[in-house]
Amino acid sequence: MGDELFDDVDRQDAAVEGVDGAVRLETANRTQVELTPTDLEALLPPGHAARLVWRFVEGLDLQRFHATIRAREGRAGRPAIDPKLLVALWLYATIDGVGSAREVDRLCYAHDAYRWLRGGVSVNYHTLSTFRVAHQAALDELLTQSITVLLDKRVITLNRIAQDGTKIRASAGVRSFKRGERLRACRQMARQQVARTQAEADGVAPARRLAAQRRAAAEQLARVEEALAQLPEVEATKARNRSRSAAKVSVTDPDARVMKLMDGGFRPAYNVQFATDVDSHAIVGVAVTNEGADGRQLPPMLAQVVTRTGRAPGAALADGGYVSLAAIEAAATHDTTLYMPVPKRATAPGAGTARAPDPAVVAWRARMATPEAHTIYQARAGTAERVNADGRTHRTLNALAVRGLHKVHTGALWIALAHNLMRMMEIVPHQMT
Repeated sequence: MGDELFDDVDRQDAAVEGVDGAVRLETANRTQVELTPTDLEALLPPGHAARLVWRFVEGLDLQRFHATIRAREGRAGRPAIDPKLLVALWLYATIDGVGSAREVDRLCYAHDAYRWLRGGVSVNYHTLSTFRVAHQAALDELLTQSITVLLDKRVITLNRIAQDGTKIRASAGVRSFKRGERLRACRQMARQQVARTQAEADGVAPARRLAAQRRAAAEQLARVEEALAQLPEVEATKARNRSRSAAKVSVTDPDARVMKLMDGGFRPAYNVQFATDVDSHAIVGVAVTNEGADGRQLPPMLAQVVTRTGRAPGAALADGGYVSLAAIEAAATHDTTLYMPVPKRATAPGAGTARAPDPAVVAWRARMATPEAHTIYQARAGTAERVNADGRTHRTLNALAVRGLHKVHTGALWIALAHNLMRMMEIVPHQMT
């Protein structure tokens, strides 16, 4: 009985052995061109994050982006890429934790969500990179628009805001910082390099390479000139802080300053400040400075929040690094209740007896001595520090690929706008579908 089970197999093997001729097989042919139809609209399911991003961008006023476009009806030239498309790509990339223009370029042709947002429009990394840093004022206005929407939906309450700063490593090396005499020597060498590239005859090297060399030499000279221009400011800061170290400025990124970072080391960095609404965890203010200390950052942030929202917050929460007489007076001017820990140092506001303390200082000290104030203050860490941690861990804030206060500030605005978009998708998803 068992032998009969294998009779058919034996007969098939015998038949194969008796067949003449080569075996016919269907194998891979990767040189063949395939025309694969794609329905972009079917790539993403309803409610996908990319669709929500697009819906959000469609509701924004992008007229400031249109003002810089040269392609106009009745004039020669190809149409410009719709700013709506580029804004959506960068917002989605920021939410996705992608900060490289080259990586966004790759994803635009390899990832379904980016392909859907691109919608068949051809983009490249150079266009993406230029767009990301070229519209600070327009992005600032978009952030205000997002805050206005959240205020209108009563998501942002402004009952309390929390402010905190995070120091982000600059794209500059410690060795790029030079003293005055060394900066002047660098300027002389940069001028000589510019002269050499300008004197080099056309045709000796390819025109494209020659143009790149001339541009690089001119940019290097401009950075050195900017470093020399900022040297007096650095010297004044050193004198004010009674520092004995020599004043130095970076020839790579003149705006960067050496700061103490979270790991205790001193490296070139920027101080990125966010003000966050405690109830909604939405960002209502953004600032970037090259001051390592936070002591002077609260007054301008309060003024910025008032400008964006049309009213002052009911209360402001900040850590001990923000304590200053100017901060206390600014909060009193805006009728904002200030919650900051009272330092024990002798130079703290209201600690001395040389003169009568300011009434706002007295009120602040009395307030912070109550258990109620300590309970309210505890919300600061879960709000401001959470936003900073999210930006550093998930939103490309941890490593800067750009240089200069202007570009770093623009990057922070992208992160703030993406953060508020995520709050909208989470809190009012029915409005985004």
